[in-house]
Amino acid sequence: MLSGVSVSNGLGWSPDDGTMYYVDSLERAIDAFDFDAQSGQLTNRRRLVAIEAETGMPDGMAVDSAGFVWVALWGGGAVHRYDPAGELDLVVRLPATQVSSSSFGGADLRDLYVTSASRGLSADDRRRQPDAGAVFRVRVDVPGVPAARFGG
Repeated sequence: MLSGVSVSNGLGWSPDDGTMYYVDSLERAIDAFDFDAQSGQLTNRRRLVAIEAETGMPDGMAVDSAGFVWVALWGGGAVHRYDPAGELDLVVRLPATQVSSSSFGGADLRDLYVTSASRGLSADDRRRQPDAGAVFRVRVDVPGVPAARFGG
């Protein structure tokens, strides 16, 4: 459905299924599309957020029940939460720089699980980041949405 993709790392849908969010890591961006759930068609591609290099590389993502986008920042040691207009709302700092993805879970979907990696870190970096490679749980105020099911 898209051409010119470099490193496709994140997909998410707004709670009403009317918007699809997409991360292409090498583009350092989160794009939004109008999404037609009946036909599966994407239209009106637009840049929602441009991520500066010093902030990290956008990686995996999740969308909460308020329609805010949570994006893991590889090399940035954080997850950023953006509102539906693309404004930064919240920064969750983590004790690992290579943050790779996030997903909502728990009985009330208010646990944000965040994955990280230790691969490629120097011995000094591993000493400074003993939790690199761990999965972190962050309790959040706004719940996520249940996982989307293909064809369901």
